[in-house]
Amino acid sequence: MPAQPALKKNMSAIKRARQAEAQELRNRSVKTKLKTLSKKVSAEVASKSIEGASAALKEAISAIDKAARKGIIHRNTASRRISGLSRLVNSISSSEAA
Repeated sequence: MPAQPALKKNMSAIKRARQAEAQELRNRSVKTKLKTLSKKVSAEVASKSIEGASAALKEAISAIDKAARKGIIHRNTASRRISGLSRLVNSISSSEAA
């Protein structure tokens, strides 16, 4: 019966491959959503809509934080993206005040 341990090892490798494929699909959809939300913030900033940009920023920050918590993106990457988007939104609100 020496064939059984090898078979069991092979089965776990097959399961791992299946799990990795499912995780890849899940992670890809989340990353795509993050890019879409970032583009929405940029579009609102380009149209100089402070209210719209603030709302889009809030939604983007929430999604970025959630992705970082789940390990889809690194926490430093999340922080950098949030900072950049916040600076972008603040640039139109400060230019409107001036």
